[in-house]
Amino acid sequence: MFEHKHPYSPFLFKGVKKIIVGTLPPPRFTTGQLKEGDVEFCYGSRDGQLWPILDNIYGLHLDFATTQQAVTQRKNFLKKERIGICDIVESAMRDKIDASDLGMRDVVLRSLLDYLKDFPSIHTLLFTGGNSKNGPEYFFRRYLKAHGLQLKVVDAAVPRIHEFVHPITKKKIRTVSLTAPSGAANRAVGSMQAYKDLKDKNPDFNTFDFRVLQYQKHFKGD
Repeated sequence: MFEHKHPYSPFLFKGVKKIIVGTLPPPRFTTGQLKEGDVEFCYGSRDGQLWPILDNIYGLHLDFATTQQAVTQRKNFLKKERIGICDIVESAMRDKIDASDLGMRDVVLRSLLDYLKDFPSIHTLLFTGGNSKNGPEYFFRRYLKAHGLQLKVVDAAVPRIHEFVHPITKKKIRTVSLTAPSGAANRAVGSMQAYKDLKDKNPDFNTFDFRVLQYQKHFKGD
């Protein structure tokens, strides 16, 4: 049995407007057994696509290496753009040591409502995945339900957009369920009609390009 603890505290700061919400990084980030090319920070897996997507959107010229400079580049970018990171899972138990969301059980969730109260400038949660079991939206729905709250649909098209009202601040918070920035989601992307239409217009268009277009709208937009 492996206790998969989140290795990083939420990256939040005064003036943050949006926060990226995922689940857990691969177990090797908890055990410290990183691979060459991993960055020791949130979403730092060399196999993940979040930072390559943001690098493309913003023209960051990021380093993809296990160095402090690579970490500093990412933190500086987030602060400049007022984007934070607060994954919803604090810890989970695993029978098998892998990065599968479905493999998590006895999940302990972070108190996102408390973070939203402490940082009232936040107006949007950017989920790195949807409502499939053990995804970030799935856990957030479960978390809200435990507090007598629920998401209200704003736009049912992918990426789905919802909103809810914070019970203490009474502020309306928007959530966006982005297509997961992982290779495992490529099959789902390939089946989307929006992707097929763009692929028909440009045969060189791929699943990474699709995410860039989607993420750009919601990271750069107000």
